[in-house]
Amino acid sequence: MKYVYFALILAACSKKPVDPPKVAAPLSDGVTEFDKDEDAFEQVLKSDPALLAIGEAHAQRGATVASSAKRFTDELLPLLAGRASDLLVELMMPPKGCAKESAAMRQTQKPVLTQQAPTNQNEYVAMGDAARKLGIVPDLLRPSCDDLASINDAGDDVDGSAEGGTSQMAKIERSLETIARLTTAQGTKMLARAGRKMVVSYGGALHNDASPPPERAAWAFGPALSQAAGGRYVELDLYVPDFITSDETWTKQPWYPKWKAHEASHEAVLIELAPKNFVLVLRKI
Repeated sequence: MKYVYFALILAACSKKPVDPPKVAAPLSDGVTEFDKDEDAFEQVLKSDPALLAIGEAHAQRGATVASSAKRFTDELLPLLAGRASDLLVELMMPPKGCAKESAAMRQTQKPVLTQQAPTNQNEYVAMGDAARKLGIVPDLLRPSCDDLASINDAGDDVDGSAEGGTSQMAKIERSLETIARLTTAQGTKMLARAGRKMVVSYGGALHNDASPPPERAAWAFGPALSQAAGGRYVELDLYVPDFITSDETWTKQPWYPKWKAHEASHEAVLIELAPKNFVLVLRKI
């Protein structure tokens, strides 16, 4: 099965009893340190999400430590057994009959994917497999052939030509919009059948903002799914400390100075930016 992975820019079984999390006293500005990633995650779950939207920064090529996706699968996903009904991962599975469109899409994504760790797609597939073993139903985004064709055609003139850079950016933006639209549609359906359990989405941090800035509003599923979740939408961005650099992409983030003040502790740092809006920088290992 061929998947289309958009690494862009930046059901029920019993589980073993879990010891109550050791919650440290909150530090300044909504920051709390934890000895274990699992304890920090339990603190987030106290927000009682109907939909837990997890965003990450995709691992870059050359990364030598476990990615956010890998650590979520190994450390945090098991805590959702018996609590979550569905897991929606940001990996495209086109329907049959889209070979031409899928091939064109992979070509479109090639410049971006060459900058990403080649293990990213496989880690998302492994996450879905692990969820299924826990009794959580995994699913992928399911675009139509027309969805893929729309992305491939974005930025092209009537004759199919366009200036390279302009066309590429238009295709990326159309991809981001498609991810948001498909996640909204599938997440809404999952919420309708989840009952008392939560739905979990996992993908890039560009998409899960409940209150995105205007320039990224078309790429975010947060506002629509927050409404569908009746206000019980919890946003969690999950980062590996080794991937955080002094580049402006990171330093301009509102949580960066708060984390930087606690970086030396090597503990898991949970930052509550607003009610139901968290950043978790995982423990340094």
